[in-house]
Amino acid sequence: MRRWLILVAGATLSAQSPKYGIGRAPAPSELRGWNTSISPEGEGLPDERGTAFEARETYASRCARCHGDKGQGRDSVALAGGQGSLASAKPLRTVGSYWPYATTVWDYVNRAMPFDRPGTLTSSQVYSLTAYILYLNGIVKENEVMDAHTLPRVQMPNRKGFVADPRPDVPLRGESLRH
Repeated sequence: MRRWLILVAGATLSAQSPKYGIGRAPAPSELRGWNTSISPEGEGLPDERGTAFEARETYASRCARCHGDKGQGRDSVALAGGQGSLASAKPLRTVGSYWPYATTVWDYVNRAMPFDRPGTLTSSQVYSLTAYILYLNGIVKENEVMDAHTLPRVQMPNRKGFVADPRPDVPLRGESLRH
């Protein structure tokens, strides 16, 4: 991850040349903010917490206009529903039907949402919104606390729906490539 980050930072610095007079070099604090990675096992999750109940207001004001009031989708992708549809002619890939890990939901919401202002949610808001999305899918209870310990334990309905990548150059999770 660090090698990749250094390459990105280097490319960013060279792309922001004085010749064009645009952009600036990222500050070290900004680079540290990009150096995050959440594993399926929850490594890297912050020490905050949240519940679906706590997310109701945030979801209504920052998510519902795109994802619908119950996660059914509107201008954007549906977050809820679709259970049992993956083998059908018209599968609905949602958090509840397709995503294998709840930690991936947290990571995506943290990095990319809300669409118009990504990265502006606090860790507690991200935990609460993740819990809310899981709640909309019937995976967790409304007052069930999601944190760095409980979120990785959530059993997603499609957790066993993926197969390992058989290519020899792709390490199994938790392993590294040996040259």
